[in-house]
Amino acid sequence: MILKANNTDINYIQYGKGKDVILLHGWGQNIEMMKPIGDNLQLHFRITILDLPGFGASSEPPFAWQLEDYCAMLEEFLDKLQIKKPILIGHSFGGRLAIKYASEHPIEKLVLFASPIRSEIEPNNLKVRILKALKKLPGMNSIGEYMKKYIGSTDYKNSTPIMRQVLVNVVNKNLLESTKKITVPTLLIWGNNDEMAPLEDAKLLEGIMLDAGLIVLNGTHYAYLENLQQVINILYKFL
Repeated sequence: MILKANNTDINYIQYGKGKDVILLHGWGQNIEMMKPIGDNLQLHFRITILDLPGFGASSEPPFAWQLEDYCAMLEEFLDKLQIKKPILIGHSFGGRLAIKYASEHPIEKLVLFASPIRSEIEPNNLKVRILKALKKLPGMNSIGEYMKKYIGSTDYKNSTPIMRQVLVNVVNKNLLESTKKITVPTLLIWGNNDEMAPLEDAKLLEGIMLDAGLIVLNGTHYAYLENLQQVINILYKFL
């Protein structure tokens, strides 16, 4: 399905019944990377997963967006779907967006998978590390052949000039002050071998956020997929 928000066509899927859960994927990814979570929660929650602008089947932003522009998009997107106070679950870049949104809008609960909060000095190296980490991810077959093709595509490796600038804009955004404004219960799920979102960041978040708990799993930046069933069990208890 396509919905226009912030002058951009947003591709999304929605299924299940119950309280609203919004799933936000990481940089260079799409709906498929969050579907394993949504598919396991759909019996008790209404799941909405979107391709963030510039990825998947959503259109590219009309200019080099800042994180605030993605936040405005999400606000309009949820308003058009008449979703109020959702549960937000974000991974990496999607987690950055979830933090920004949760600091300014009412939500019910927040879940962050490996979400960097401090600025990335070398954003171009970040893209390379993400690609390498995805290729090493165990169980890629369970995510689908589509993702295996997607992560090796020229679309991923050769971002357009707009998306290259978006990457610089987003990863250079420090979110420490935003996290201090979040008052809802927050669950932090991190891999102990995450090289892109250091575990130290998670521990910092747990210390400065009003109501946050940290769970450390064996795994990388994609620990939420590497330990999928354990994560689903944890989510059900938290949500």
